[in-house]
Amino acid sequence: MPERETRELDVREIEGEPFGEIVAALDTLCEHETLVLVNSFEPVPLYDVLEQRGFTYKTSQEGSEEWHVRITHA
Repeated sequence: MPERETRELDVREIEGEPFGEIVAALDTLCEHETLVLVNSFEPVPLYDVLEQRGFTYKTSQEGSEEWHVRITHA
């Protein structure tokens, strides 16, 4: 099995609503890749979207205003 590649999307750097860029990153996520979404808060509304689109995720709080969501295909 090939080693899983990791891509990072830091939405703290995006002006305005980052949902479009998150969806675009998910659309191009390969089976062997993990997308690490970095946000300033826990993106709870995103979880239903991820599940509906066939992804699994693991969330961790890395700092007072830094959350990482590791997203992979289910």
